[in-house]
Order: sequence, then C-alpha cells, then structure tokens
Amino acid sequence: MHRLILMRHAEAETAAPSGGDEARPLSAAGRAEAAAMARTLAERNLRPDLALVSSAARTRDTWERLHEDLGDVEVRHEPGLYNASVGALRRFVEAAEAEAGCLLVLAHNPGVHLLAVQYLEEAAASPAVLERLSGGFPPAACAVFAVDAAGRPTFEGFLTPREAGVAG
Repeated sequence: MHRLILMRHAEAETAAPSGGDEARPLSAAGRAEAAAMARTLAERNLRPDLALVSSAARTRDTWERLHEDLGDVEVRHEPGLYNASVGALRRFVEAAEAEAGCLLVLAHNPGVHLLAVQYLEEAAASPAVLERLSGGFPPAACAVFAVDAAGRPTFEGFLTPREAGVAG
C-alpha cells in the first residue's frame, strides 16, 4: 500500500425508521457532503483500489456517492468497522496492506479520528498538523497518508466538505 485514506461517513439523519443506529441514512446535507468529497478525491487523483466500508447504512450511502466519481473500486462491506475501536480499525488497515496500492477505510468516529491522530503522533507530525486534527473530524472528512515500504504513514492532507465547497 502506498496511500491510505481514512474517511468518516457523511452527515446522517438523527434517527432511522427502524429506530436502530446502524440503519440511519444520510441526511440531505450528508448527500451533498459525500458528493462534494467524491469530486474532491477524484480531482486530486485519490482513487482507491480497495474500499473497506462499514456495514452501517450511512457509510454504505456515503460510499455510493463516492463510487460514482471514483470509478471501479473493489469494495468490501465490513460489519467489524461499525463503531470500531482504533485497534480494530488498525487491524483492518494492516490486513489489507498487501492488497491495495491505495486503501480507503470508510467508518465512524471516534475511531477514525483517533486512528488518524495516532498515525500523526507516530510520524512525529508538526504541532500545526496535530492542532488541525485536534479540532475534530467532521462528517465526510478524510485524512490522507502516504505509506512507505516499511508501512509507516506520513500525513499528506486533511480534506473536509467545507473546503470542498459545502457549508457545514
């Protein structure tokens, strides 16, 4: 793997018709966020070979909007990514290292945010970068890392829907 994209799902409705958290769909704002982030990723040529997507409705809905702009990508809906801990997310990344040149992990906070911060700390990122991510990881945001041959991530950028032109 030479690149890793950690992404939080776009904004979801506060409730699902079924009443279950895992079934919450994207809100209208979330659909706009996901579409804007799809265009941003495509424009920056951040096109994954493999996408690991939580089985929750809001992550699947986010992926469907991304997929339209990112083209042919192998996707795996992984129940274990639903509200996964940092350790669980990291295990998914490590297990897929050899399978993809560019890996997208589409999951939930706080795990996605905490894993991004953990990677930044391990890479001795600058205080400015750490401060930027300490402000939170909004819906549909992406942390992008280059990954060296030894599997060490280096921060490349943090993309948000606001920067993609969607007010949040």
